[in-house]
Amino acid sequence: MASDDRRPDDSRSRFSMRTFLSPEDDVPRSGDEPGDGSARAHDLAPESFGTGGVDDDALDALVRADASEFVSDVPTPEAETPAFVWAAGDVPEPVPGDLDAAAPMMSENLEALPVDAVSETGSSAPDAEAEDAPASAQALDTDWTVAEGDFAQADSDDAFTGLQDADALPAAGFDGLGEGATLPKDSGAEPSVGEPIASEALSFDAFTMTEATSATPDASASEVLPTDATAAEQEALDSDIPTFLPATSVETMPDADVALPDAEPNAVELPTAEAGVATPTTHPPVIQATAETEETAATTDAVDDAFEAQADAEKADAPGLGSPEGTLEVPTLGPEDFEPEELRQALRTMMVSRRLDQKMLTLLKQGKGFFHIGSAGHEASQIAVARHFEGGKDWFCFYYRDLATALTVGVTPTEVLRAHFGKAADVFGGGRQMPEHFGHRDLNILSTSSSVAAQYVPAVGFALGVKREDAEAVSDGASSRAVYVSGGEGSTSQGAFHEALNWAAREALPVLFHVQDNKFAISVPVDEQTAGGSIWHLLGGYAGLQRIRYDGTDFFQSVAAARAAMDHIRAGHGPVALHADLVRLLPHSSSDDHRKYREAEAIEADAARDPIPRLAARLVEAGILTEDEIEAMQVDIAAEIDRLARAVEAEPDPDPSDALRHVYYEGPDERQYEVDGETGDLIVMVDAINHALDEEMARDERVLVYGEDVGGGKGGVFTATRGLTEKHGRHRCFNSPLAEHSVIGSAVGLAASGYMPVVEIQFADYIWPGMQPLRNQVASMRYRSNGTWANPMVLRVPCGGYIHGGLCHSQNVEAMFSHWPGLHVVMPSNAADAKGLLKTAIRGQDPVIFLEHKALYRQGPARRPEPHAEYLVPLGKAVVAREGTDLTIVTWGAIVYKALNVAKALEKEGVSVEVVDVRSILPFDRETVLASARKTGRVLVAYEDHEFMGFGAEVAAQVSDAAFGHLDAPVKRVAGAFSSIPYADALEKAVLPQDDDVLAAARDLLAY
Repeated sequence: MASDDRRPDDSRSRFSMRTFLSPEDDVPRSGDEPGDGSARAHDLAPESFGTGGVDDDALDALVRADASEFVSDVPTPEAETPAFVWAAGDVPEPVPGDLDAAAPMMSENLEALPVDAVSETGSSAPDAEAEDAPASAQALDTDWTVAEGDFAQADSDDAFTGLQDADALPAAGFDGLGEGATLPKDSGAEPSVGEPIASEALSFDAFTMTEATSATPDASASEVLPTDATAAEQEALDSDIPTFLPATSVETMPDADVALPDAEPNAVELPTAEAGVATPTTHPPVIQATAETEETAATTDAVDDAFEAQADAEKADAPGLGSPEGTLEVPTLGPEDFEPEELRQALRTMMVSRRLDQKMLTLLKQGKGFFHIGSAGHEASQIAVARHFEGGKDWFCFYYRDLATALTVGVTPTEVLRAHFGKAADVFGGGRQMPEHFGHRDLNILSTSSSVAAQYVPAVGFALGVKREDAEAVSDGASSRAVYVSGGEGSTSQGAFHEALNWAAREALPVLFHVQDNKFAISVPVDEQTAGGSIWHLLGGYAGLQRIRYDGTDFFQSVAAARAAMDHIRAGHGPVALHADLVRLLPHSSSDDHRKYREAEAIEADAARDPIPRLAARLVEAGILTEDEIEAMQVDIAAEIDRLARAVEAEPDPDPSDALRHVYYEGPDERQYEVDGETGDLIVMVDAINHALDEEMARDERVLVYGEDVGGGKGGVFTATRGLTEKHGRHRCFNSPLAEHSVIGSAVGLAASGYMPVVEIQFADYIWPGMQPLRNQVASMRYRSNGTWANPMVLRVPCGGYIHGGLCHSQNVEAMFSHWPGLHVVMPSNAADAKGLLKTAIRGQDPVIFLEHKALYRQGPARRPEPHAEYLVPLGKAVVAREGTDLTIVTWGAIVYKALNVAKALEKEGVSVEVVDVRSILPFDRETVLASARKTGRVLVAYEDHEFMGFGAEVAAQVSDAAFGHLDAPVKRVAGAFSSIPYADALEKAVLPQDDDVLAAARDLLAY
């Protein structure tokens, strides 16, 4: 887009979103003295406030008395009120539910105010000018500026005070007022009284309020809020109409990408409401309503001239602010290229997203909620891209800043607020997830994980499914569905991002990668993250990946880039990476204070690129909206969000009795287990696994088998998948990149979209790069989504020693994965169980870690007659491999055969040993083990993994707890040494348990 369309600091715009406030945003504090301007709450440290409740009557009197300081002149109805100043009753109450009804596709949703754009002073003391001001000015003619501090930092010196008279006094910077925003003296608005908040629910270390002087008020200004207001008057005063601060018109806005000249250090000059008069102030800027003078008017002209003079010189060098660039042709778009209603909806959605951010931050300060992470500054690019997708048809892998994206594809403000409050009806997770962790089954929004970059490879899985299903349609000229995945530039430092780009580019998958580059990964700037200071350069390294870089705060550039990308993707030509250069107008989260690591000038420069006033200005210039219509839109949205917040707050919280639900599938199980039937010849375990895969692939087209060296003639390094590609095709059994994260992460997307991925991790020793998706996606998916999403899959994992595999081909991992709720873990010890358990896992509804002991693959003792195709072995059921009466050996995997050898040896000595093969680690068949313990009175737990912290320790604890009264001796363990597993035969035998070790432990236990 043409650079002259950009706008500067939003405080200069009539459409500043910093002033987007309502009466409910005020947070009353205890400790104020009515009418005493010298002892206001903002001057007090956190310890000045008690922990008891607030006296409502006293608080009301306090608020009314304090309001007199700030409302120096309430005009008559005929008097002219400045722009963006509204009194209660000026705008009708919005129709209930308007926002939710309009949420899908360019819905009415807005994002919170840029709290980032707040004071850089870091001080809670009044400024020097205020301290020296006359007492009269301090008492009745004081503008209160708000400066941001830590949201929840214990080391903050700041104290936050929110006052109740919100119609005359906007809430503090926490609510998005912005850096140093102050209160107009001649607002024309009457103050209203909100609801008092209990002081124990409040946090005082978040914001500081500083004092700035202005001219002594007009002597005739005497009308203030009476303390004996009638019920009707009070009802009007308590309405939800927000107060807006006066700002200048669009025409005076200079270009957004130009820095202000320093008239004095960090000086910024801002216009006032009545005539665009600028008043110089030291940074942070203070929006002030003062009498117009020739001097200030001239200063305004000088500043505007300076803006314009610097614009041409600086635009060319401003990063990300030029025309879009990349490997696809991007059209030039403007308001004339859209239907007016499209643009009105786009602006409204941005405003709803912004207001939701603001409201949730306010709620935090009122003790209503625990966390927030905002999207302010990202709205234009998010909405521009999201409007090219369809919720419920395309697939979405969000990250936590995708609020405006979510609203555009169909998430409603009510659903966002339910997540903030953690309500039972929260569609994202029923209160299980932190706020802004979007997930919506009906809209195809995958449940969001907190883990950085966890979303990228699952998007590849979704795209693999889409390409399989839409290939025929695309070849006939129809459009493909697509997958949206996004993240900040910090997430591109993760290997998962590059693994996803590699796979998507190699297979021309229909994925849009939306990199929302706000230049900071919490506090770490991009030049400390990425080679060359930008991911843009690295994106050019993937053959088959198209890329576009554009100004993500410019709605029209963003739409143009997204249109070019989506035309390419939906035509079946492969992935595109959109690199949006945008700004983060809030700190990283409600636990962060970006003033600790960002300069004031940098924060102000970002605020100058706020996408909302930029789009608003363009729409006014194009005649699509008037300034009054935009004001009314802001007012309606603020009131409606407040109404929705009150309604959601009253909804039921989650039932504590449901806290353990949805860890696993809870529906009916209609499978029939261990049904007798015709058996075949003796078969070794690896062949039983191969046959099970073959039969299940033939039974169900959704079963996909892949991994490293799995496809083609190789058939896996242990031949477990031999012949499957030839029989079922390369689209059903195929090779993956040599990347365990990619293998498991892609299975997340495939499983979530309805497939049954059966993936092979070549050796258990190499599963660790896939731990992030396995722990933070697969295991928790069902629980964190409140049962709406699931990740049924099978991970085949060859494991174990006794093959001279050394340190990296011999590990046992069952204890690790048994500690993770949401997973099933099994380890068969023979061919029949291997086939039956694998088929059960493939037909199940939950993820299964299928451990295959390599030493048993072709061992004679593990052979069994091959079961029929419908033979299933239940998960969570142990088997008694040998009956006995004197001693129980509980074991699994390869040690089963050592235990059986010991049982045979002791039988010759007249001792009857019972061997219990656990075979299912998680769930664990506790009852079968306890029944054997009660029968024999002695229990030996034998396993291959380290004795210390191995799964056998849990077995021993379970037996000791539940069967202690039946035991004739303490439970004993025999297991591997606490060491890595060495290669040399003599060393391996010294570390892993041998027959003699099990026999010696059994004899010790029998002798007790």
